[in-house]
Amino acid sequence: MNFKTSIRALIAACAAIGFAALCHAADVPAASAGAPRDGQHDFDFNLGVWKTHIKRNMTPLTGRTELVEMHGTVRVRPVWNGKGMLEEIEADGPRGHWQAMTLFLYNPQSRQWSMSFANSANGKLDVPMIGTYAGGRIELYQQDNVGGRSIFVRGTWSDITPTSHSYQEDYSDDGGKTWEPSFTARLTLERAAL
Repeated sequence: MNFKTSIRALIAACAAIGFAALCHAADVPAASAGAPRDGQHDFDFNLGVWKTHIKRNMTPLTGRTELVEMHGTVRVRPVWNGKGMLEEIEADGPRGHWQAMTLFLYNPQSRQWSMSFANSANGKLDVPMIGTYAGGRIELYQQDNVGGRSIFVRGTWSDITPTSHSYQEDYSDDGGKTWEPSFTARLTLERAAL
């Protein structure tokens, strides 16, 4: 076989391999543009140690505002290789020392996060808030009771940067038509996750 014949055979073989690969690729369904996104890493921004400034309305949905401010530290670490996170909060204010914990879990089937909160004063996990990331923010929702009334609760993470973010919790007693802030926290990074 001479040089020209060898080159032609090589080109034909490459073309056949490329055509076979193209045919195989056509047999494999591509991910559709409308497929739901995998949100397992939506809360990665929250990992680390943060300084927090908290404002809490002690009299929500009463028509008056009794704000309490606290300053503290929030430590967030991953669990289950990032499918969950554990957040520990310690803050001090005019009513003393406050400790709380939040468990975040990702459900790969629903592609949603849940957030279960526990206050050290009562030692029990609340009904989880559930939701997703969209438009540069994370919104989770739950149904709860305040003062004997059934309400909706919305937790929102926004203004997310590598060194800061905000969390706000709002209450609604009219089915989500209007919302009243009940809790805000501004967090600034003290130490990135290891």
